[in-house]
Amino acid sequence: MYVVIMAGGGGTRLWPLSRRDRPKPFLPLLDGGSLLQATVARLAPMVEPRDVYLVTDARYDTLIREQLPELPVENICGEPFGRNTAAAVALAAAAIDRPDDDVMVVLPADHRIADEAGFRAALEIAVGAAHEGSLVTLGITPTAPETGYGYIVAAADASATGAAGTGARTVERFEEKPPLARALELIDTGRAYWNAGIFVWRRDRLLAQLERHAAGILGPIRDAVAAGDDLAQTYESLASVPIDRALLEPASLEGQVAVVPAAIGWSDLGSWAAILDALEANVKAGPHNAGLIAPLATHEDAGSSDSLVIAQADRLVATVGLRDVIVSTRPTHSWSCPRKRRSRSRRSSTD
Repeated sequence: MYVVIMAGGGGTRLWPLSRRDRPKPFLPLLDGGSLLQATVARLAPMVEPRDVYLVTDARYDTLIREQLPELPVENICGEPFGRNTAAAVALAAAAIDRPDDDVMVVLPADHRIADEAGFRAALEIAVGAAHEGSLVTLGITPTAPETGYGYIVAAADASATGAAGTGARTVERFEEKPPLARALELIDTGRAYWNAGIFVWRRDRLLAQLERHAAGILGPIRDAVAAGDDLAQTYESLASVPIDRALLEPASLEGQVAVVPAAIGWSDLGSWAAILDALEANVKAGPHNAGLIAPLATHEDAGSSDSLVIAQADRLVATVGLRDVIVSTRPTHSWSCPRKRRSRSRRSSTD
């Protein structure tokens, strides 16, 4: 088994803390280390550093070496620029030289998973199903009718496989970001899961299915890799498509995809509201005012509440009488953040 981590991004959803030169995976948002470092650490009990690979925009090569010095340099697959996840997965399949029947785990670098042991247990089940030939995805057990997530719908008659009768279920279809009423309907079926973008498959099965459903992406990348050509011109010609749409959706209609349900405390940390939720869950015993969270900064406060302070550990931040405010010191800005209306679609406005 080997792991491919996709690390990059436009640095837009958590702007200005996240920037194009240092997007979300490389930021220390929760526990001191970056999200990328946390992703690698939770996989450490399962794989050695030599079996961990990164697909990333080439501009982040230095950041990756700084944050993951144990990772072999040759395990970094640099893209000339981002072309969505179908291109990233195709590059990993073509460029990483592993046995054809080796199982590849693909996952993003910037998510939060609270139950790391449960995550690894779900991966073990997924690896077993992948060995049998399925394209497997982890499906997060939904806790609310989120409209900002894609959904994976298991077939009504899907029989569970794996240890003790639990494990992978055949996928009927994918539904992308449904409206609220539809999300409620999906959850009520008991067969719908959030799509976390975590995939497990044998390398040979991935290549065969990419040839069937996404030859226009795999073919040019494989030709360029085989010829040792610069990938920039090849990437210019590629469609920017997520791997879900390019591969998983059509393959699911042919019964080739399985889902492993996982209730693991997952979040994609895609908004300030999600960051605040995660930090509140992570708050350890210690002094903090009601809802006032400053996880990393050296912080002094007088009379503030319901606010979030994001700053480097070596910065002193003083807050006085703030309420419903997010404070960031890169650069120093603050945004209004009314907690009563917290939702994944909330946008911060300039204060």
